[in-house]
Amino acid sequence: MKKNQNVVIKGTKEGLILHLCDTCSYDDLKKELDERLTENSFLHNDSHPILVKVHSGNRYLTEAQKDELRDLIRSRKNLLVEAFESNVMTREEAARLKAENEIVSVARIIRSGQVLEVPGDLLLVGDVNPGGKVMAGGNIFIMGALKGIAHAGVNGDSAAIISASVMKPTQLRINDCITRAPDEGFPEHEKRGMECAYIDEDNRIVIDRLQVLMHLRPNLTRLEGGF
Repeated sequence: MKKNQNVVIKGTKEGLILHLCDTCSYDDLKKELDERLTENSFLHNDSHPILVKVHSGNRYLTEAQKDELRDLIRSRKNLLVEAFESNVMTREEAARLKAENEIVSVARIIRSGQVLEVPGDLLLVGDVNPGGKVMAGGNIFIMGALKGIAHAGVNGDSAAIISASVMKPTQLRINDCITRAPDEGFPEHEKRGMECAYIDEDNRIVIDRLQVLMHLRPNLTRLEGGF
């Protein structure tokens, strides 16, 4: 970024990227952004909406500041702010990200009417009885019998998996894909250790041996030791 240039506008196939200086004052930044958008008259010649991404580098923008910048950019009529991107985050955001990427270990039995939910991966040492429910933002690993409901990837992760020592659920759900047990229950398999459920290429939930995950989900590495 050139000296004394607090705003750099770059065009892409998708729209515009605004690179904002992260060392100047916010007031100077806002003033120069207004000037740069005004002097670039070509931005106003196109009647079609132009998507804008705002990169603020190491500057943290409050929600109020984002609203101000969004209104300033949107005042050019055909400019629409698609996203704000930054290299920094709040402590709350960091804590949430940490929670979503860690394994929560619980040793208990989930009985009928009980619900256990964690933000990241769940490792349950115990059973999920009929009428019980476990939910996780990531994967679900059950060292016991799954006879109730399990919902993995609740925040939109279609790559999440569900595994159990005994797989006899009343319902499995991964992201928004659901499979319910038929009237006669899920088919009995030959005893072959832990089983897993995952979404296949046809967007269906499939139950198979846990070992298949070595090939289907090679990046599933948060549990050490492999499968």
